[in-house]
Amino acid sequence: MTRTAPVSVVAALILMTTSLPGYADPTQEVLRQRVETLREAGQLAIGGSRIAAVRLIPTLYERRDFELAWNRPAMVQELMSAIAAVPSHGLDPADYHFGALNARLEVMAGGLQGATSMVDLDLLLTDALARLAFTLHFGKLDPTDLDPVWNLSRVLNDAETLSLFQETLETGDLAALLESVVPQNEYYENLRWALADYRSLAARGGWSTVPDGPILKPGNRDPRVADLRARLAVTGELETIPTDDPDLYDDFIEAAVIRFQRRHGLDEDGKLGPKTLAALNLPVEARIDQIRANLERNRWVFRDLPETFITVNIAGFELTFVRGGAPVWTTRVQVGKKIHETPIFASEMTYLVFNPTWTVPLSILRNETLPAIRKDPGYLEKQNMSIIRSDGSVVDPSTVDLNGSFPYGIRQEPGPNNALGRVKFMFPNAYSVYLHDTPSKSLFTRSERAFSHGCIRTENPIDLAELLLADKKGWTRALIDAVIESGTMTTVTLEKPVTVLLLYWTADVQPGGSIEFREDIYGRDARIIEGLNDTFEFKPPKMLPAALR
Repeated sequence: MTRTAPVSVVAALILMTTSLPGYADPTQEVLRQRVETLREAGQLAIGGSRIAAVRLIPTLYERRDFELAWNRPAMVQELMSAIAAVPSHGLDPADYHFGALNARLEVMAGGLQGATSMVDLDLLLTDALARLAFTLHFGKLDPTDLDPVWNLSRVLNDAETLSLFQETLETGDLAALLESVVPQNEYYENLRWALADYRSLAARGGWSTVPDGPILKPGNRDPRVADLRARLAVTGELETIPTDDPDLYDDFIEAAVIRFQRRHGLDEDGKLGPKTLAALNLPVEARIDQIRANLERNRWVFRDLPETFITVNIAGFELTFVRGGAPVWTTRVQVGKKIHETPIFASEMTYLVFNPTWTVPLSILRNETLPAIRKDPGYLEKQNMSIIRSDGSVVDPSTVDLNGSFPYGIRQEPGPNNALGRVKFMFPNAYSVYLHDTPSKSLFTRSERAFSHGCIRTENPIDLAELLLADKKGWTRALIDAVIESGTMTTVTLEKPVTVLLLYWTADVQPGGSIEFREDIYGRDARIIEGLNDTFEFKPPKMLPAALR
């Protein structure tokens, strides 16, 4: 249990900041010197603790005329309690000077301390609050350090931040400040509940593993079934049901395994195969870390979002349409293979194209399409493809030496077998990634759907088009179907751009409260978990331009 110093030990703070008539407060001069050192050197260490809020603290105390800020014992205790509670956010109290603050507060309980000690305590408390508010709002880690293509905003308005801290320290209302910076979305709160549940499971010993062995299915009898029963009971997939034959893989076990598979994005075949066994045997500590990683991702993303947007969970192979701040529609998607990862970024969808053509990307042309044409002279006709010049004009294939240099492009014409299907959804980005239909419909039945070269193939694209065009006059479902049936390439501009977020979640909580995990297909969780466990390193976000402050 994380321990905080009692309120009584902070009483000295009030006494030390109360000057007798005619006497100067000695803490003001010490604080002024500390602030000047911080401003000039750009760094300040107090004992073994480093001040991180190097932009905020100097100006804040200068505006206070170098008066100590933490002269309310209840406010100090409220901050210490908030720091003690950060594990519920997947964070570490050590990142907020918790040990150093507790030690200093306990020393104060033995008697009054000098001005230097009081100033150092005050600065540490202010820095702890700044670290806590920043981390809860932006996350502990800078996502651009983990993913160079990350482009979601992390803009900090220094003027607003300063005013907010001034008001908070004057009123003592820490609760209002901390409530304003914590992500205000159901997903975040549900993940916190799930984290508490899994930490409770860990405190009770977690779960035992199921031994390796052959695939088990209904009707099999095996001593490992008893272990499987115990494992499924721990996480609630199987109720404790008396049985005369604990080694029998009965209907109850099959149903419980299917529930487990559904929660973990596995093929729901009811069998104990290698992938299901691996997921069952992943220790509870690993699941705790997985939840922590996704809490951090949430802090990176869910700020200042519009009421209507599209989010794609790459790891979960799912697209969600959000309207009015609430999800209204979901569909399955296929994403990039592990060697062609779908990037994580934000953009704005501005138009869609019915009956699109597909210009084969250069890498695919060289590595896949040209070899296929050379092997099969009828490939172009079968695939409804044309050889094109840079201006888009078509070249007669009989005039091209396919075995020599190839200074052309290849375009697949509109049709049901077009690689983009019947519609594509365009949002400008540097990666040539977009949403589109696909003729590879059977792949949507797979539990793991990483098949593309990076774009997102959408299972129900016509329904998505209908949602996007709902506010565009005349664009009914009947008109959409008629345009598609015509086979003519048709571009439709949206009435308003729609934000698209390509994100990556490996843990989610369903409306009923059940947490679901997904495989970390691109191996992105480990670096987040490592960063959360590492020492706090403050990297301020980009400042808002002066003209906009």
